[in-house]
Amino acid sequence: MAGLEFLASRQAENGQIPNFVAPETGETDFWYLGCIDATLWWLAAVAFWSRHFPEDSVEERFRGRIDAALRWLLCQEHQKIRLLQQNEASDWADIMPRSGFVLYTNALWYHVKRVYSIAGAEETRNDFNALFSPFTGERPEYRRMRLLTRYVRNGGKRGGLYLSYVNFSTWGGEGDVFGNLLAVLFGLADEGRANRIVDELLAAGVDAPNPVRAVCDPIRPCSPQWRAYMGRHRQNAEYQYHNGGAWPFLGGFWVMALASVGRGPEAVDALSRVARMNSVNGWAFHEWFHGRTGEPRGMPGQSWNAAAYILAERFLERPLFRGPESSSPPKRRPSGGGEA
Repeated sequence: MAGLEFLASRQAENGQIPNFVAPETGETDFWYLGCIDATLWWLAAVAFWSRHFPEDSVEERFRGRIDAALRWLLCQEHQKIRLLQQNEASDWADIMPRSGFVLYTNALWYHVKRVYSIAGAEETRNDFNALFSPFTGERPEYRRMRLLTRYVRNGGKRGGLYLSYVNFSTWGGEGDVFGNLLAVLFGLADEGRANRIVDELLAAGVDAPNPVRAVCDPIRPCSPQWRAYMGRHRQNAEYQYHNGGAWPFLGGFWVMALASVGRGPEAVDALSRVARMNSVNGWAFHEWFHGRTGEPRGMPGQSWNAAAYILAERFLERPLFRGPESSSPPKRRPSGGGEA
């Protein structure tokens, strides 16, 4: 609760939640080109807290902040394609070339729309599947959506995973593991597709040697997707950091996705392997591991590793999200309101 309150106290006047606040100085940061997922995760966390601790009346406490955050996000949504638009490298994968309509961000957007009963959630789900999986289903009615999907169909490769992003005439086929896992967990993928996603991720070996890699196929310097900044400090080379490193944090979502499609024994095994990752070097909770060698990398002491592990363990006892299905949520617009 203290973390939610602290971030809310640094909310921008336009409703955006910062991606970083220094607790010692109160310094607030919104990233180079604007960070979009901090606002989404804050809203998701408030809704999660409200669901599991209703006695705290957290949604009432933050009502003005919630409404401002939702209004800011709705301003980032395309008015015909009900998906969020964003700048390059402006989410958790902060040195990856994803921009335009991004899979991971819009999986979160659908989840936020659903848990806050925002109008248009089903349209977001439909546009999500039409754009990030353009080889299946009917051709979109909206002509600009048809053009976006035509570029991909004419030059892309059909596969079971959702594209990592779509931006005018470019798209990502590297296999964004996190975005695909969220699509499974939040019910964007129906039951059949959810199982195909898990099958394809297993076939790509994303859980070996550690669960789970951030991408199936790392972007190489010879790829049109490669950016010079990806090689800075040699941090985002192949099988490193967001470009194919294995993250214990993501491993927790991998466990939950396996469980959500009925693969309980595999989920239990994956959870134990995530625990082993966290336990390396005396429970150092390393940020990420090399996707090929399994060598621990990044900063130690990552609290989100512990949080994702606990979340996954609880998920095995009782699902915490709505898994693969197709039912529609109720619809409303965010109400007006003053400050929290």
